[in-house]
Amino acid sequence: MTTPAQAAKSVAECQQKNADKISSAPMSRCLDGVISFVDRELQTWVNLHTFNLEEKALTNGRYSALKMFKRSQNNFITYRENDCRWQYLVISPEIGADLAYKTCYVQLSQNRIKALSEFKTTNPLP
Repeated sequence: MTTPAQAAKSVAECQQKNADKISSAPMSRCLDGVISFVDRELQTWVNLHTFNLEEKALTNGRYSALKMFKRSQNNFITYRENDCRWQYLVISPEIGADLAYKTCYVQLSQNRIKALSEFKTTNPLP
């Protein structure tokens, strides 16, 4: 059993840790840990942007950016679920459909984190 500090934080780390394993179960469990990690990181960025947009809305009285950000996050979650689900469904469950779904989930979440981390809601212009 690994501690949270030792848990993998990427798909590549899971692949490296499980390269010699025959069964996909350890890889699946490793990806579960990565999903937990990226979900927490993504939520942190969502909370940060939400807080900043709420502060701006309180200052200027315009809530449209906050509403649109919340909508975009809900749309992202729906997109991620559907995009990864079709990849799962196209693969036979016996040959790693769960790994495909989890890998897709992690990659899309990491892309969203990257996009949110690069956008500055406090001062978006350079």
